[in-house]
Amino acid sequence: MRRIVFGVVFLLVSLSSAMSQVKYSNEFLHIGVNARIMGMGGAGVALVNDASAGYWNPANLQGLSTTMDVGLMHAEYFAGLAKYDYASAAYRIDNESVAALSFIRFGVDDIPNTLELIDADGNIRYDRIRTFSASDMAVLFSYSRKMPVEGLSVGGNVKIIYRRTGDFANAWGFGLDAAASYTINGWNLALVARDVTSTFNAWSYNTEKLVDVFLLTGNEIPENSLELTMPRLIMAAGKSFKINSDFSASADLDLHFTMDGKRPVLLSMGFTGIDPYLGTEWVYKDWLALRLGVGQFQWIKGFEGKNELNLQPALGLGVRFKNIRFNYAITDLGDLAIAQYSNILSLHMAW
Repeated sequence: MRRIVFGVVFLLVSLSSAMSQVKYSNEFLHIGVNARIMGMGGAGVALVNDASAGYWNPANLQGLSTTMDVGLMHAEYFAGLAKYDYASAAYRIDNESVAALSFIRFGVDDIPNTLELIDADGNIRYDRIRTFSASDMAVLFSYSRKMPVEGLSVGGNVKIIYRRTGDFANAWGFGLDAAASYTINGWNLALVARDVTSTFNAWSYNTEKLVDVFLLTGNEIPENSLELTMPRLIMAAGKSFKINSDFSASADLDLHFTMDGKRPVLLSMGFTGIDPYLGTEWVYKDWLALRLGVGQFQWIKGFEGKNELNLQPALGLGVRFKNIRFNYAITDLGDLAIAQYSNILSLHMAW
């Protein structure tokens, strides 16, 4: 028995030493889904109540008011250069349990490959140009269950990640999320731990076609490696209330705690950073919604060398017809560059 325990410990230590912690690893999983939440600036961890809860807060899958909910989303970032697609389906198993399945893809397609542009005789051959895609994909298996304590539910995700850059490199990853939600006196409180055990990507490189180019350009030839994604903690509080017989409103505040080193976030404390997100939603007769939000607070170096506070605003609109919900959001994802505002569309259907 001691040999078995020692062997397991030795294996874990070996894997840990072989991994490299990379800031912004698997960052595509933190962009956000569902135009409703994105229209609120990405603040919705406490209030999300449809199939997209599998992404934002699996414990909130208990908010489903129907047996099944399906969601689709498409977004284009950086003036259409990058495409972000999302699909999810949630199913209520019984009064206490809900399961969900989600798929995410973030990719840049049709990238020209000019490695064979010049043939062996030194001639430029445009017919030798091929294209490839650089894409990040993930599948999330989610589960939520009500607890014996009134108002308390818990949930979690199992994540399988696949990242690919043409035929040059690919990686497989695996991770876990954990979540809990508690409703008290009309307030919804949530705690989500993403990559709670740290998430790893095992990278494999195909360098056969790249060796000559790397040597000529003085670049280091990459080696197979393990990339580690550090945990992220999200604390959220939200509340919905009636204004009158026609209008209702809700507000949500999320605090993201990153643990992968210093970031240009609103509050940075050593290896930990705190990034707030705030969003509101105003609903008319349960069929028309207007949303406002703000997030992505960052300290940016100005022209005079002083830090300037930058932020990302968001605006959203939602329409509901029976069990079909259409949402649109416009966000300033590219505010730090010259990219245009990004448009996000999502559709949800319930049965």
